[in-house]
Amino acid sequence: MFPMNQDGITWLLSPPDQSLALVLADNEFDVWIVSSRGTKYSRDHAYLKPEDEAYWDWTWDELAANDLPATFQYVHGQTGQKLHYVGHSLGTLIAMAAFSKGELVSMLRSAGLLSPVAYVGEITSPLGRNAAKNFIAETLKWLGLHEFNPKGDAVTKFLKKMCAQPGVDCTNLLNSFTDCRTKTQSLSGLGKNCCLKPSIVDVFLDHEPQPSSTKNMIHIAQMIRDGTIRMYDYNDAGQNKKRYGQPTPPAYNIENIPKNVPLFLSHGGADSLSDVNDVNHLLRTLKHHDQEKIVVQFIDGYAHADFVMGTNARQVVYEPLMAFFKRQMI
Repeated sequence: MFPMNQDGITWLLSPPDQSLALVLADNEFDVWIVSSRGTKYSRDHAYLKPEDEAYWDWTWDELAANDLPATFQYVHGQTGQKLHYVGHSLGTLIAMAAFSKGELVSMLRSAGLLSPVAYVGEITSPLGRNAAKNFIAETLKWLGLHEFNPKGDAVTKFLKKMCAQPGVDCTNLLNSFTDCRTKTQSLSGLGKNCCLKPSIVDVFLDHEPQPSSTKNMIHIAQMIRDGTIRMYDYNDAGQNKKRYGQPTPPAYNIENIPKNVPLFLSHGGADSLSDVNDVNHLLRTLKHHDQEKIVVQFIDGYAHADFVMGTNARQVVYEPLMAFFKRQMI
């Protein structure tokens, strides 16, 4: 189970009968939870420290190429079984990127992609769109801030200074960082979540959001501006050629996901990060997928956080997801 830009505790924040990890365990699934690198429970490194610039020299490219395969290999080695994968947001992106290269499929039984993120050119989140438009992550990296901590003083102070400049309107963006606790329905610009209790939002904000690399935020901003799924662009033909063997970053061809891989995609009509138009773009890309192997669930009132903390997520999303998993085991 791989969450969005958070640590693995996201899957455990709701009451026991509503948290997906515990619901799966109660239904006799062997559950393994993964925390993204750089987050609270995944900060150790063989020789680097979080204070080192090199520690943060990565984007979701490395998560797809290195971290997710290492996770699959470890769990598969421990259990000897093929895996059902569950990802939310960023966790869906890195999975699809890895699957599109033919990796991990030999160890995969099926995949559940909640709030699937692939194309993000149509996102309506003020947080994402304004940050990309104003090149905020690029500026932070230029200033030497390699760890992007949305709760940290450095990010908050920079945003306040930038937003005070004439002609720059960062109202929604700044509120998303600084006023989350008074906006239980917007939850950092993820969409108007239909099914969150104020108490669960408080619990969520005690733990999340978690740090990421500033380089990763730049990569996502590039995707928003370009509407493409490509590897990180160094904006220098020489650098790109050195890294990729070509002057521009290679694209991820999502249509190359093997057509017989069972996929469960669930998305919401109120989700401002996994926007309906972007998900429809993804579905068009997967139009040649074996239709007996793909299930698409659309929940009109759901926004981004409802999929992991909605009070009715068990009935609406998790029960159908478990039924899908069990069908792949017959």
